[in-house]
Amino acid sequence: MYYGEIKKFDIADGEGVRVSLFVSGCRIHCPGCFNAKTWDFCFGKEFTQETEKEIIQALSKDFISGLTVLGGEPFEEENQRVLVKFLKKVKETYPNKTIWCYSGYVYDHDLKPENGKQHFDVTDEMLSYIDVLVDGPFIQELKDITLQFRGSKNQRILKLK
Repeated sequence: MYYGEIKKFDIADGEGVRVSLFVSGCRIHCPGCFNAKTWDFCFGKEFTQETEKEIIQALSKDFISGLTVLGGEPFEEENQRVLVKFLKKVKETYPNKTIWCYSGYVYDHDLKPENGKQHFDVTDEMLSYIDVLVDGPFIQELKDITLQFRGSKNQRILKLK
């Protein structure tokens, strides 16, 4: 897996001050996407053990509320297979910090059902580590800059825990 950026002090992508990981790779290609450069699965840098350590360290500060994973698309199969292990490590290390995740896929249509388009053998475990999921594709015609933590009116903020 590759990633485009790590923000160590992000206040735009979830509640509180967060560490945000922007993964690379997305097949949805929403028109008007704010981060289209991350559609390429090889954009940015390779996600390594050193990357994990860097993020785990950044999360150690008391004022950091948690981790946000966005992209790109975290729920592309290739990304799920890497992220599930990483999110488990984050949850074990910081059980009181929240994990937010953004996905252009729809939770109850694409991710949760066993026959969902993006449901794989690791999906349920990955979802089990996520506290808040912002789901749904960005739809330019429904763009609303007054919405908190999302870009278009169709997107939902789902508290999974």
